[in-house]
Amino acid sequence: MADGKTIEMTVRDGAENNSDHEFGTKTDQSGTYPKRQLDRFITLKPAVAFGLTVLSTWEGIGITLGAGLLNGGPTALVWGLLLAAFGSITIALSLGEMASITPVVGAQYRWTGLYAPRIMTPAFWSLIQGWLTTFAWIAGCASTSYVCASMTQGLIVLNHPETYIPQLWHVTLLMWGYLGICVFLNVYARRVLVVVEIFGGIIHFAFFVATVVTLAVMGTPSSAEFVFTTSFFGLSGWENKGVQWCLGLLTSTSLLTGFDGVLHLSQEMKDAPKKVPISMVLGVVINTVLAFGFVLTLLFFIGDIERVGMTTTGYPVIELYYQATGSKAGATVLTCFIIIPAAVCQFNLFASVIRLVWAFARDNGLPFSNFFSYVHPTLRIPTRALYLVGVICVLISLITAGSTAAFFAIISLNALALYISYLIPILLVLLRKLQGQHPPYGPFKLGRFGIPINIYAVCWCIFVCTWLPFPAMVPVTAATLNWSGPIMGAIIVFALADWFISGHKRFQIPTNPNDD
Repeated sequence: MADGKTIEMTVRDGAENNSDHEFGTKTDQSGTYPKRQLDRFITLKPAVAFGLTVLSTWEGIGITLGAGLLNGGPTALVWGLLLAAFGSITIALSLGEMASITPVVGAQYRWTGLYAPRIMTPAFWSLIQGWLTTFAWIAGCASTSYVCASMTQGLIVLNHPETYIPQLWHVTLLMWGYLGICVFLNVYARRVLVVVEIFGGIIHFAFFVATVVTLAVMGTPSSAEFVFTTSFFGLSGWENKGVQWCLGLLTSTSLLTGFDGVLHLSQEMKDAPKKVPISMVLGVVINTVLAFGFVLTLLFFIGDIERVGMTTTGYPVIELYYQATGSKAGATVLTCFIIIPAAVCQFNLFASVIRLVWAFARDNGLPFSNFFSYVHPTLRIPTRALYLVGVICVLISLITAGSTAAFFAIISLNALALYISYLIPILLVLLRKLQGQHPPYGPFKLGRFGIPINIYAVCWCIFVCTWLPFPAMVPVTAATLNWSGPIMGAIIVFALADWFISGHKRFQIPTNPNDD
């Protein structure tokens, strides 16, 4: 195992020293690291706006309100949000410190290879991490398009309950529409990315204010006792109250993840070692503040809770809006205040994941890596990686035409895989710190609070990963089973097979921080 001095030379002098060392090998057979292929054009403001919109936490609270009410109720939504926020902030701080040292597009899988001891075969863990993170982000793209499509269908049901008969394949077609727009903009409007980020950040705040004010003025208030001390137990079939509350907590936990998306834009960000960590941390903090205000507003003006839970639109928040405004038009407008930011979020997810796929292919993590690591010389984006993600999302969307349960089996992977992708590098860098072998810090460092923050982040990730595979309802059927665990297992088996078949020969870990 190398000492701290060796690590310091590796990180600082990697651009000049292309020799193999304990952290990995060269990126290609020529003995040189890959040249820059993307342009740096993203500044701090759009980076922070990206961090805000890629989480879209207050909008997500509206989307997943029913799940929180089912297990735990108001207390799980209110206090669970604060608990989840504290955990996510420690994760963002921990990742931010690593990003300040090595701001690379591959992020977690690169860091896993960098910090894993040589005895652990770093390339193996890095490849497994790469597959988990890639699948997680692609599942996130599919889930966001599904939310946009299904909420659109919910509005049609609200406005035309007698003439419209909802079908599963309608959602599939709507998903294709949202995906098509997203792919088109990412291909032909790369420079629009900055504009979209700023626009998304503005409406993220503006729609929040408009929604909160509307509900406060027009809604029927509930008591503070209901909001802060009431819990709902016995609705999901679980008997243990602690289990139910923890499952309700997952509503907020899942919504405060994905802040690492900005890491995948590192190569296109100016002064990435400073701005990437700031973007991640501010994204979590600001989203927490807005989400807390929103969840309080929803609970204080929830109206007839039984009607909210029995809605025919598929989303309790739509019924809540309808009760508060007494108008289908009003409910439609407020729901659009969720759909539009979700569409912007989908654009951001695509922008992030295609760069992750490109980086993974450039490091020979994907089969046919030479093909998918291509960057269009004029458009200056990895078009083939983009088309790959688009095709996979379209294939995933086909599942919705036959079974929503099967579709959720795919997208439930997102949160679990992301938390695992956070856990591994944070744990490895924590071990380095405890051994006194941490590399030189970047401009963003946690100082003496680093180890306690890392320890809490590791504990929080383990806690969340323990509960995420639990089914939300019992008895468990094929329709109510939480498939995130089995799907995760299948992906791990797939990644292991890839490693033993060809990955151990194909995959390489670039460790020079300047190779992006």
